[in-house]
Amino acid sequence: MGHVRDIMEKNVITIEHNKNALDASKMLKEKEISFLVIVKEGLPTGIVSERDIVRKIAAEDKRASEILLESIMSKNFRWVKPEDTIEDAVQKMLNNNIRRLLVLENENLAGVITQTDLTSFLRSKLLINGTIKNIETED
Repeated sequence: MGHVRDIMEKNVITIEHNKNALDASKMLKEKEISFLVIVKEGLPTGIVSERDIVRKIAAEDKRASEILLESIMSKNFRWVKPEDTIEDAVQKMLNNNIRRLLVLENENLAGVITQTDLTSFLRSKLLINGTIKNIETED
């Protein structure tokens, strides 16, 4: 079916671990994205999403400028390697009920794969297979 490297997003937006939730919120808004990868000394240490900010800050009426990302980020993020199969990535996402996977190569951030990436890939695959089936039935 293909490998993670074939569909991963390589331009991942990151933010330093010592920034606060207000910094992250501004970056999410500016870049029009839904999550950031938290890095420390260049290596990924966690993920913070819009959902984290809503649930852990806004819903508890906390000041975003006073909350460090390290205290709200998801530290137990799941990941795959670029050479892993897309099927393995899908299975990992389903088994863990998650929306995104980091792609790591030798512990370094190489990319990310999201539900949207998978949906686009599978949609293209279905359209191609449908077209091939239509051509075959016409012959």
